[in-house]
Amino acid sequence: MTTSVMLVDDHPLFRQGLRRVLEAQEGIEVIMEVADGEEALRITKQLMPDVVIMDINLPNKNGLQVTRVLKQSAPDVAVIMLTAFHDDEQIFHAIRAGAAAYFPKDVTPRRLVEAIKQVSQGNYVIDDEVLDKPEAASWLLQQFDQVAYVDGELNQMFSPLSPREMEILQHIAKGQSNKEVAYDLGISRQTVKNHMTSILRKLAVNDRTQAALYAVKRGWIRLQDEE
Repeated sequence: MTTSVMLVDDHPLFRQGLRRVLEAQEGIEVIMEVADGEEALRITKQLMPDVVIMDINLPNKNGLQVTRVLKQSAPDVAVIMLTAFHDDEQIFHAIRAGAAAYFPKDVTPRRLVEAIKQVSQGNYVIDDEVLDKPEAASWLLQQFDQVAYVDGELNQMFSPLSPREMEILQHIAKGQSNKEVAYDLGISRQTVKNHMTSILRKLAVNDRTQAALYAVKRGWIRLQDEE
């Protein structure tokens, strides 16, 4: 049985290298390469691949946003998240968004191929452990129970940015003022200020520059969209 795979990454050389690795494996067929978050949503719904290998840092919509929306409309498509930034918080956000596995981009071909086989069968791969759906749900609950509350208050890592907050932070990362952001998005300056207050609280940072750097470092937003 052949497993169909779609690659979503905006770096052509990385996609080409990954395609060569996967197509050398028996039983895996790469059916499409996509470089953009919005396009990834549209094409995935058309082609319905078995597995999508998704970068987090994408133009227009980041991989977490794409995965969250995709799993609502195509729950049977398994997503493997790849990223250059690897930590426990990022893993939590990826699995919570609907990904079935999460790896840094220096993952070995053997581990990635094995993960493709596992997630195509409905399993999850978390910290090198293969889990079924109930076990993955239990893992999420354990993560929440262990670190959700700090001194009686909800840990900010469990309050991810909303799509509007992500959009505003993308504009802030380009150096725009609140007034400029409000004009571009067609909202009031006070609304922008309210969102910025929420962003700073959620990310536990002191100012807009720190917030932008935090999100850029994790691949949630981009300093600029590449052509």
